[in-house]
Amino acid sequence: MQYQGVCHKMHTALAPLPSDVDAPTPAQVQYQFVLDQEAVNAPFVLGQEIELEWTGNIYCITCGIKTPKSYSQGHCFKCFKTKASCDMCIMKPETCHYHLGTCREDSFAQEVCFQPHIVYLANSSALKVGITRLGQMPTRWLDQGATQALPIMKVGSRRLSGQLEVMFGSQVADKTDWRKLLKGEAEHLNLIEVREQLIEEFAPKIQTIRDEFSQNLEFNESVELLDKEPPREFVYPVERYPEKIKSHNLDKTPIIRGKLQGIKGQYLILDTGVINIRKYTGYELKIRAE
Repeated sequence: MQYQGVCHKMHTALAPLPSDVDAPTPAQVQYQFVLDQEAVNAPFVLGQEIELEWTGNIYCITCGIKTPKSYSQGHCFKCFKTKASCDMCIMKPETCHYHLGTCREDSFAQEVCFQPHIVYLANSSALKVGITRLGQMPTRWLDQGATQALPIMKVGSRRLSGQLEVMFGSQVADKTDWRKLLKGEAEHLNLIEVREQLIEEFAPKIQTIRDEFSQNLEFNESVELLDKEPPREFVYPVERYPEKIKSHNLDKTPIIRGKLQGIKGQYLILDTGVINIRKYTGYELKIRAE
């Protein structure tokens, strides 16, 4: 079988749990390739031979124009410089500048930045703290390859969540080590215990941030502690982890081939190396499977 289209990050979902399961059970993660913004009905079968070929074309995922280079994972240079989704505050939400009147797109702020956000703990390569919109759970965790996740706070805006993430980041990492992620399963953590320790330690600073943001009368920028949330656990379709990490690069080698050994986060694990599919958003690919 062969498919061709503009690549987007893989679609993730959780397999339904059996109806007779009562105790908390790790959820099985499922994947679909996305080409031309539509999920491809091509099942990933472990042990299957897969070939990815880059045609040499890149198309901006916002305006559709052909571009010689991908900026900010799938944008042309013009969109990269003008779209709010490509602004620096997307990577560093604490630097959101809407309140300064310099936001690139007011509609983006209303639809994304001033929506409820979650501050969470996750275990991917190790313990980390992160943020995501309420509606992006559990997608954000699955994209990061987390085997455990626990929401700890619900807040009213992206900038507020970013401030809290930076605060917790003085004690907990906010990045995933992708090499460790692909080397095997991270050691199991007691996330509830970590949550309680962090909330107790940072209580004065949390109150200071809460007081600062409560003065905003235009938007609801409240802070809610989620002390009753249970941890979630996930299992990825991985048959075998690589002993040594070799990363494929379509810019240097436009055709890669290998036997599928697993999928975790946005990575395909082949017997010939690993490839970050999200990195090639906007690239026109041909996918062949045997």
